[in-house]
Amino acid sequence: MDTPLEVPIRDDVIRLGQFLKLAGLAESGNHARDLVADGDVRVDGETENRRGRQLRPGARVTVVGPEGEETAVVVQDDM
Repeated sequence: MDTPLEVPIRDDVIRLGQFLKLAGLAESGNHARDLVADGDVRVDGETENRRGRQLRPGARVTVVGPEGEETAVVVQDDM
């Protein structure tokens, strides 16, 4: 199992669609929307269908694609 990418956020929460783009798991907002609509996104192991879901530090986001799974974890940016 690969080590998940840690993606820092400045605020206390971030919306799933924004996080997918920030983490490089989606190329655009439209791509993020399609990934979520197609059921290809899991948050903490559960399939998520709300692009606007608010994520807090510690949330683990996995995208299932043709080349396997990619996972990123929300972390708080201390700067």
